[in-house]
Amino acid sequence: MRRRGYARVARSPTLRAMLPISRSLILPESELVERFLRADGPGGQHVNRTESAVELRFDVAGSPSLPDAVRERLLTRRDRRLTDDGVLVIQGRRFRDQGRNREDVRDRLTEIIRGALVAPKKRVATKPTRASRERRLAGKQQRSRIKQGRGKPGSFE
Repeated sequence: MRRRGYARVARSPTLRAMLPISRSLILPESELVERFLRADGPGGQHVNRTESAVELRFDVAGSPSLPDAVRERLLTRRDRRLTDDGVLVIQGRRFRDQGRNREDVRDRLTEIIRGALVAPKKRVATKPTRASRERRLAGKQQRSRIKQGRGKPGSFE
């Protein structure tokens, strides 16, 4: 009988050996750490007996599989799932069975890394057009007239 509060870590030979992210990037299974926890939510009396929730940990800072640019983009994101040590922690407890939760957290990890694969476009600074400057000044003059009309009655200049 397992003691309460301890989680089992997945070390099964039936796991997939690789997690494909894109054509050029594949994460080895050895870089992913999965823990199975008891989930809250639907499941009735069964929910207190099964460990259907999944916690997936991926060490972004220490992963040799990630290109440096992707690693840098992932680490500079302001993501609450990223720890101070550079470990990305994703929890899955959407579904009632462990297999679907496992698939869900892996899909979410894949989407996060795919988002970091695309380099953000550099912003090209442009000058406002003459018409937009005139519209802005006209709006300021209109607002000024509205505020001038807020004085006490009879105090017009």
